[in-house]
Amino acid sequence: MFSKNSFSVCFFSLSSFLFAQKIDSTHVLQEITITTYKEMNGIGRMNDYADGIIYAGKKNEVLQIDNLEANKAINNTRQIIGRIPGANIIETESGGFTANGIGFRGLNPYQSIETNTRQNGYGVSADIFGYNEAYYLPPMEAVKNITFVRGASSLAFGPQIGGMINYELKDGVNKPFEFSTSQTTGSFGLFNSYNSVGGTFNKIKYFGYVQYRGMDGWRKNSDQKQVSGFGSIKYSPCKQLQIGIEYSLLRNRIHMPGGLSDSTFKLDPQASYRSRNWLESPWNILAANISYKINENTSLSFKSSYLFSQRNLVWRNEDGGPNEPDTITPSLTYVPRELEREYFKSTTNELRFLTNYKLGGQKQTLSFGVRYAYSSLKRQAAADGTSGTDFDLTQTTPWLVNMNFYTTNNAIFAENTFRIGKRFSITPGVRYEYLSTIADGYSENDAADSDEELVTAKMQKSSRTFLLGGIGLQWNTSETTNFYANYSQSYRPITYSDLTPFGTIAKIDKNLKDASGDNIDIGYRGSIKNILNFDISFFYINYKNKIAIIEKANDTTTYLFRTNVGSAEHKGVETYVELNILDGLIATGRLGKLSIYNSFAYVDARYITGDFSGKQVEYAPKYIERCGINYSIKKFAINAQYSYNDISYGDPSNTKFASDGLIGLIPAYSLVDVSASYKIKSYQFKLGVNNAMDAKYFTLRTGEYPGPGIIPSIGRMIYCGISATF
Repeated sequence: MFSKNSFSVCFFSLSSFLFAQKIDSTHVLQEITITTYKEMNGIGRMNDYADGIIYAGKKNEVLQIDNLEANKAINNTRQIIGRIPGANIIETESGGFTANGIGFRGLNPYQSIETNTRQNGYGVSADIFGYNEAYYLPPMEAVKNITFVRGASSLAFGPQIGGMINYELKDGVNKPFEFSTSQTTGSFGLFNSYNSVGGTFNKIKYFGYVQYRGMDGWRKNSDQKQVSGFGSIKYSPCKQLQIGIEYSLLRNRIHMPGGLSDSTFKLDPQASYRSRNWLESPWNILAANISYKINENTSLSFKSSYLFSQRNLVWRNEDGGPNEPDTITPSLTYVPRELEREYFKSTTNELRFLTNYKLGGQKQTLSFGVRYAYSSLKRQAAADGTSGTDFDLTQTTPWLVNMNFYTTNNAIFAENTFRIGKRFSITPGVRYEYLSTIADGYSENDAADSDEELVTAKMQKSSRTFLLGGIGLQWNTSETTNFYANYSQSYRPITYSDLTPFGTIAKIDKNLKDASGDNIDIGYRGSIKNILNFDISFFYINYKNKIAIIEKANDTTTYLFRTNVGSAEHKGVETYVELNILDGLIATGRLGKLSIYNSFAYVDARYITGDFSGKQVEYAPKYIERCGINYSIKKFAINAQYSYNDISYGDPSNTKFASDGLIGLIPAYSLVDVSASYKIKSYQFKLGVNNAMDAKYFTLRTGEYPGPGIIPSIGRMIYCGISATF
């Protein structure tokens, strides 16, 4: 029999052989502590292995969402994941998007394009190798925990240099029925309604939610509406086997106010010079999973997902820059808008096998798996739409861009944890990838010289293979602390979004090459009783053939040009320290619970080859600091957090100012967020303020949508709400 302890995936029965019991006991004690998702106040770390995946020697964090005081109604990323050191967040709510981008260690955070974004273990991006942008994220009220694995994730999850983020959703409770509801209102017309049901009936566990969110917007022309939903059913015919199916849905309509130049931002960051820009991204993901516990040492899991989604854009394009008024014809009508439509279909299958076996009198752990993925993407662009102002996808001229992209990705991967003695383990791993891409159709990219021409009128095929290796080390200094080190290889292939200019002033280098990277982590982490929780680490990334956007000019136009700009080194320090003062250092609960935490990252990311050698990598602030305080007593809880982001730049040349606002300095900013709650029986009342000091700041400059130009971040927002569970 295997243990029913939910905090341990691999807890052996006490009926094991006496010698095995002696050998395994140290690891079991350690695993029970580390796999507890709530090591201290909602943040912890993964066990050495879980769900067929080895985590030993890898830098990882787990956030338990229900234990965090934050504005979950708008998925306030800064509050929710602010404790993760070095999380650089692109805030685009004022530009219409609430699925904010995340990047680590100086890597590009825009729509999380360098991060492997998953939900319940499967991908949610449109096409991981074709259009790796996260338009969909689940509402935080539905999320149980979030797992982060840095660059060392490449062997187990795929080659993204920036690591992996997995949003694990709630899955029902161990009683027949439970209903939860949360209603939130706030500044700028915010209204969020989240409602869920879940439970267990005989051998079936079910969970589902529906969420509606609407906002008038902090800026003019930035209103938005969205409905998201999810449903899952899990069937367990016996204790060893579980079969599940689930479906995720998103429907939205986003009004985009466009970007600003530096001068207009300083004058009025809430201004808008575009009133006819709209986006919708209907998202659908159907997934199935099977997990089978073969015996107490061996497990098998299979996940299959099918994504069928769209992105539809109607907008007045970026000609003339962010401050250019919308053009009116002599007949006193607007000029027609431009249409962009994308259709995504993607299927992914991952099989994982994990077994514990004995070698040299020690328990060893082997994990291996295979992946098969196929994606198709249809992109139609540069057709005229209507001259109206509302969302309207009516087409009035033929497509100037009509492309079909197909991707096949096969991978086989394996890792093995060899334990040497009671404290030390070494985990080598390897991943072999096959990638095939096909492009068919026609696209135009007119520019000043031949290196920037990209005209596709016939089928283009490309196939390549990648062999990735890595190794992790872990030394357990106690049952709850350890040193860890890891080296892993990864790559970032050219994506279809890299090869297709979005809008009329974006140009592409026809000689683009795949990028690759090497990641190194060295750190010390753990917890000391219920007093101290910490993780202090050093990292290094060697990023080769980095793809970036630079500004160029010809005789008549300034435009953005996407190309390989050289190699870069990213190195620095990431630290998280949390101290329980009351009910920890001071062992009394009469005064409540009080803790303080500090999440800090220093990142030195610079180009070391190419025209920009010595320059700071774009969107790579040197310092990211977040510190906070938690206090709770009886039914009341409050969190206050201070956030600081250092300056960064919008392009590799480190331009400080450009009149069009497409590139330039991104100034440092400081923010304060406060959230509180009070529980009465089954009810919880929420109140909070984001950006309490009403700072005027921005995190993004762009030459494309939702710009062009500066996308301001939201000013002071006050929210309140009530939730209940029955």
